[in-house]
Amino acid sequence: MSLIRKNRDTFPVFPSFFDDFLSRDLFNWNQSNYSSTSTTIPAVNIRETDDNFEVEMASPGMDKKDFNIRLDGNTLTISSVKEQNQEDNKDNYSRREFSYQSFQRTFVLPKDVVDEDRISAQYENGLLKLWIPKREEAKQKGPRLIEIQ
Repeated sequence: MSLIRKNRDTFPVFPSFFDDFLSRDLFNWNQSNYSSTSTTIPAVNIRETDDNFEVEMASPGMDKKDFNIRLDGNTLTISSVKEQNQEDNKDNYSRREFSYQSFQRTFVLPKDVVDEDRISAQYENGLLKLWIPKREEAKQKGPRLIEIQ
């Protein structure tokens, strides 16, 4: 009979693998697209072009009257409040359903860059689009050749 000694270092990667896997953001629901009240916040895409900033917000099921867009200095706030009430009274039964949803997203635009008077917005097919033009002096000018004298 021979004695076999177990080497505890044979599979050292498994504990660290599981520790790494379980500590990742996979189980960190607070970092997702949910607010502190566990309601979803619409996803936003922001793109900067030479002439303006373009904001797209996915908000299906809303109407354009549900949105409030406000620019205060260089802070852009997009908010919405939607309330629905439905009541049915039929054959001595009453049913009352209501829902309430709201959100607010705030973005800080670069200072002294935005032409506030020309901002426009459009809501179509569940997508809110904003065009925020830049001031002429803030637009990046193309390269130019400087002549040596």
